[in-house]
Amino acid sequence: MAQPSSDLIRSIPIFAELDDASVAQLATDFIEREFEAGQEIATEGEGGLNFFVVDSGTADVTVGGAQVGTLGPGASFGEIALVDKSARSATVTATSRLRAFALPVWSFRSFAESRPSVTWKLLELLAERLRAAEHR
Repeated sequence: MAQPSSDLIRSIPIFAELDDASVAQLATDFIEREFEAGQEIATEGEGGLNFFVVDSGTADVTVGGAQVGTLGPGASFGEIALVDKSARSATVTATSRLRAFALPVWSFRSFAESRPSVTWKLLELLAERLRAAEHR
């Protein structure tokens, strides 16, 4: 299976400032996934155990059936799953053939515990997403 490029990993805000060795280590924990157009990648209300970064293709993001965004290469989603493994807050559906890399929560936790800067970046991103959701 393929691994995400270091550029793709660094395009994710929480990993942008990692050193080369940390990026290389993290790349081995991502799992390549492919989805067909119309296939749900994440389903609102269902449990989530993976964080995703889109490598190619596009997807729509819906909340309560209303479209709230579109994702393309370099976009990521599922940050909340990295923290609490709770129900997904949105549905993400591929609108074209989509290739993504998934990072399981159990891989992320041990990685982040030894890198407080990653945890802090994740908190900042979650706060930003919360503010955006409150203004919809």
